[in-house]
Amino acid sequence: MNHEEILQSVIKCNNSKIVLLVMDGVGDIRNKDYNYKTPLEYAKTPNLDKLTSESVVGRMIPVSPGITPGSGPGHIGLFGHDPMNTTIGRGVLEAVGLGLHLENGDIAARCNFATIDNEGIIIDRRAGRIPTKKTIELCNVLCSIKEIDGVEIIIEPGKGHRFVTLFRSKNKNIDSLINDTDPQIEGKSPLEAKGNNKSSEFLASVVNKFIKKGFELLRDYPGTNGFLTRGFSKKPNLPSMMEKYCLESAAIATYPMYRGIASLLGMKLLPIPNSIEGLFETYVENRSKYDFFFIHVKGTDQAGEDGDFEAKVNCIEKVDKALKILLNKRPDVIAITADHSSPCPMRSHSFHPVPVLINGDFSGRDDVVYFHENAFNVGGLGFFESKYLMTLLLANAKRLNKFGA
Repeated sequence: MNHEEILQSVIKCNNSKIVLLVMDGVGDIRNKDYNYKTPLEYAKTPNLDKLTSESVVGRMIPVSPGITPGSGPGHIGLFGHDPMNTTIGRGVLEAVGLGLHLENGDIAARCNFATIDNEGIIIDRRAGRIPTKKTIELCNVLCSIKEIDGVEIIIEPGKGHRFVTLFRSKNKNIDSLINDTDPQIEGKSPLEAKGNNKSSEFLASVVNKFIKKGFELLRDYPGTNGFLTRGFSKKPNLPSMMEKYCLESAAIATYPMYRGIASLLGMKLLPIPNSIEGLFETYVENRSKYDFFFIHVKGTDQAGEDGDFEAKVNCIEKVDKALKILLNKRPDVIAITADHSSPCPMRSHSFHPVPVLINGDFSGRDDVVYFHENAFNVGGLGFFESKYLMTLLLANAKRLNKFGA
């Protein structure tokens, strides 16, 4: 028997409550400009430190050593799926998170508004992180593109500079094996979309025409005169959290990407809070209704990708302060971790292991008393792959029977 088969043979239901708090991208590396500390080391975190002293901690590998995960693989591992064998495209995650209904055969792409200079070079991949209100205005402009070569174009604004484009064809097969047009770096031109099979080649030609028409419509909007496409994908078939773990689950997240993955896993999407405190208040308000809560904090990742050490520290400290709300209505098991690291010096996701904490009546304690990456290196959990996290949470919640005689 493999791990999944053993897990399914021992799962049981009970009334325990589990909270998984994901501080997106919180992992970092020591920064010479801040006394060789990480943001977690630099931040004042009395509540996280106290919880650490009552918990068992370690480091978690999101995919495999040296591999840098995207947000999709990073999160799919947290929920017990092998990110090397289970793929959820970013476009689908954004689309589902925005509440779009995907029909069979639809292809979704996540798009970023961007700033392009007169030579066609990307100046800012995120168009200065324009507000959602501006994105809605620009999407209304692009919505005049209804159809290209028999493929319907459906556009939905997201949060900040992001939006989703759905490609729907009734008469011709289309496929998602298309590269991103985002080169992932400023100073380069957007890439041409290319397909890896016949159906993808056709859709790639549609995508290129869509981009050309879109750029023409946006040329009178300085600073937001272009867009980049990423994560072309179809909807996958995944078991729900109830089917896989016997957990009635809910998600408390602001960004469509993370609401999307929660929706695909059958979680109830709770109302979007407007603050970090609101995340935990939403948990308290709904505590009696669900077994498992996925709570997502985006600010740590955003600050890391911007290379903004002090903003990352500020977000960590806000989480620490608000954590009291959760601890006053403590669940049976608390896990705090990240989907990946986003070190400020790198301004991107990275391959570094993430910190992970598990607290519960049966988690035990180790000798670690500070919540940060380097302290966690000697924690009792050691280093393990993220796909085993859910098993550990279920075990701590006494939701697993003994295996074997």
